[in-house]
Amino acid sequence: MSFRKNIYKSPAELRLMVEPGVVTAASLDAVRAAIRPGITTLELDAIAEAVILERGGISNFKLVPGYRHTICASVNDDVVHGIPGARVLQPGDIVSIDNGAEVNGWNGDSAFTVVLPDETRPDEVARRQRLSDATEGSLWAGIARLSSARHLNEVGDAIEEYIEDAGTYGILTDYIGHGIGRSMHEAPPVFNYRVRAKGPDVRPGLVVAIEPMVTLGSIETVVRDDDWTVATADGSMSAHWEHSVAVHADGIWVTTAHDGGAAGLAPFGVTPTPIP
Repeated sequence: MSFRKNIYKSPAELRLMVEPGVVTAASLDAVRAAIRPGITTLELDAIAEAVILERGGISNFKLVPGYRHTICASVNDDVVHGIPGARVLQPGDIVSIDNGAEVNGWNGDSAFTVVLPDETRPDEVARRQRLSDATEGSLWAGIARLSSARHLNEVGDAIEEYIEDAGTYGILTDYIGHGIGRSMHEAPPVFNYRVRAKGPDVRPGLVVAIEPMVTLGSIETVVRDDDWTVATADGSMSAHWEHSVAVHADGIWVTTAHDGGAAGLAPFGVTPTPIP
């Protein structure tokens, strides 16, 4: 990871972060529309790549040394960093797709999870869907807290509180969110759980990628033999949701959501404001 010393962007820099967020969202929209049993994760990778290039961006995942794909596709007990390949998605799979776009030197980063239908295992599909829903809900709880927080680590408080209320789940602690801007990964760290430190001040110019990673079992992980894919040590199912969020003088704006996060934040009584 490369870190900027100053974690706060200027108003002009915030405006430059809007387009990469929009392009990232569009690429994930295309993957979401195509994902189904029978498709390979490499086919999904090509779909995301085509959209990013068509919209004038480049894949920021490909800028990570040693990584040669546009998305990470993590299936079932794979949590994050799954490499696209010949794997054919099956009914009932829980699939997390993570990607980002760089446009004019600025970055977006986002992820979603989907559970593929399987009429033969309705109870298991429902269990996996509850996991995904809880993870997504915790993401929006964290974003909502950011809108009123004085310090960044209040976000982790909100995420963990939401997960605790949702059921018996595990929040990964070895992998967390991050700042974003000129680089996809910047300071500061964004925790998905409670920590004692307060973290940096939440004030205009702060842009972060919030990304809870949640499991149905243990939070212990292993890295597979490909040296990228992070999987649960106990084989339990996992989910991953992420958005890039900018704090500005008039409020917050989710750069990787087409509506700025309006739908996701509505249950929390928060209304996002476009970056002026």
